[in-house]
Amino acid sequence: MAFTAKDVQALREMTGVGMMDCKKALTEADGNMDKAVELLREKGLAASQKKAGRIAAEGMAYAGVIDGVGVVVEVNAETDFVAKNEKFVDFVKGVAATVVANKPADLDALMECKYAGTDLTVTQQQQEMVLVIGENIKVRRFAFFTEGVCVPYIHAGGKIGVLVNLETSLSAEQVETVGKDVAMQIAALNPRFWDKTQVTQDVLDEEKKIMMVQMSNDPKMASKPEQVREKIVMGKLNKFYAENCLLQQEFVKDNSMSVEQYIASSAKALGGTITFKNAVRFEKGEGIEKKQENFAEEIAKQLGK
Repeated sequence: MAFTAKDVQALREMTGVGMMDCKKALTEADGNMDKAVELLREKGLAASQKKAGRIAAEGMAYAGVIDGVGVVVEVNAETDFVAKNEKFVDFVKGVAATVVANKPADLDALMECKYAGTDLTVTQQQQEMVLVIGENIKVRRFAFFTEGVCVPYIHAGGKIGVLVNLETSLSAEQVETVGKDVAMQIAALNPRFWDKTQVTQDVLDEEKKIMMVQMSNDPKMASKPEQVREKIVMGKLNKFYAENCLLQQEFVKDNSMSVEQYIASSAKALGGTITFKNAVRFEKGEGIEKKQENFAEEIAKQLGK
């Protein structure tokens, strides 16, 4: 299977590995992107298996708590200027309010709901916004929590929206700092799992396989008996949990403890209980491929050249 320069660039963005190594991996994998990522990881070149598409679409991710319900939404637009437009921001907040008022089952259901404070559906209000703003605008996704205490966090004016859901014996005000700290950790590190109990056997098997191949490629490790290498792999899995699972991650604000230890110590200091239940992290444009414009070519076409 042939591959292009764009494939090499895409692999480089996914893995952070140099261009020539990416090209060699794609050649060896016969153009198969997933296989190329695996090969780079086996050689110890790729730090992680990030398969998220390039983040390119604009707009805003918003998180908030309305009438005790935590909500997070993403609304896309064509340019980054729109996220600073007051009317657009109001529209996004209105979408969030509509979600809370109607608790729709999915995006299609949301688009048929009456937009907050109007007789128009969300679809119709979205069409109105397209006319007002002059750009294509699209409500993309949403999530909400009706139980527990929710703490929202918005990073960089809407680049990332995080909603943390906690179960606690304390008030929302008392756990706000804890929730925000955890939300900021999620925004910054984007963990694959919340807790190590969520890591499935197939993920563990894949990690073990890659670690074993990495050791067989290392002359010092290759000479060790397989059962010794197996024990080393089991030890390395703890590092995998610490890198990929939120609660086992090193707490960014204090690296002497994990996130779960930070939550436990905070609860003790406050004289109550705090349990992390769930969270949602929306990054604007995540996984959406934005059309790459070549303006020189576009002008040439218009001029008939």
